[in-house]
Amino acid sequence: MRTRPGRSAPPLNLGVLLGEPYHVDAYTFRPGDQLLLYTDGITETRDAAGSFYPLLQRLRSWSALPPRELLERLHRDLLAYSGDRLQDDIAALAVRLPADEPAVPATPPPG
Repeated sequence: MRTRPGRSAPPLNLGVLLGEPYHVDAYTFRPGDQLLLYTDGITETRDAAGSFYPLLQRLRSWSALPPRELLERLHRDLLAYSGDRLQDDIAALAVRLPADEPAVPATPPPG
């Protein structure tokens, strides 16, 4: 699991609205790697005390789960953390490159 954050960038597909250059990090997708894409509704989920959902800490112990199981675990945990009171829409997509597939090299976007 990659824990070193990259530089901040605008949300997907909204960079053209900035009108100024921005940086996009690119990483090689290696066999066995898993990618989780998610909306802000997940990271903005709060518990009864108002604390934000600790996504990174949770994912550390779930990184070996296959995509479907990871998403099911995440959803159950969000419901438990929020006391079954999700206040925002949530969406997540998990993708794993099978161990027997070749790596997908990092290709920075044009520009």
